[in-house]
Amino acid sequence: MKGDGERGDAFLEMKRKYPDQPIIGVGGIIFREDQVLLIKRGMEPSLGQWSIPGGVVLIGETLEEAVRREIFEETHLEVQVLTLVKVLERVFRDSDGRVAYHYVLVDFLCHCLSGELRSDSDAQDARFVNLQDLPSYRIAPITVEVISRADRLRRNPELWNSVASNGKFYG
Repeated sequence: MKGDGERGDAFLEMKRKYPDQPIIGVGGIIFREDQVLLIKRGMEPSLGQWSIPGGVVLIGETLEEAVRREIFEETHLEVQVLTLVKVLERVFRDSDGRVAYHYVLVDFLCHCLSGELRSDSDAQDARFVNLQDLPSYRIAPITVEVISRADRLRRNPELWNSVASNGKFYG
């Protein structure tokens, strides 16, 4: 996997703040029993908030490759991508109402294959958190919703095919 220093010119030149078009991102939800992996964001938007690991899809990268790379860069964990959880938008406006950030995010349920958890890249911290403790973390409500949806999916694998094929995962 490419390390943080090997992302390439396209990544460095990407205009994230006040973008010319929405930016595609991916996220991975990883459970360990009744805990979910969270990272503390080290960059805007949402600097200092807790979220699921993930980031921007690079040119030529599949969604699966992107989520695996981003999780590895932020947590040093190798994962298997299991199923789609949700597609959503995050639009952040400045005080004048202009779009400061606009992301289309594709979040996946993942299974940890190997690695020793440690934060890196643009993650200030990384840890497994008990699901019942999520309300005590500074975490966006949409992220809690995505984690809850992923938890239902992991407990009901028979739903995986219907989620990915019924077209109702957007929103």
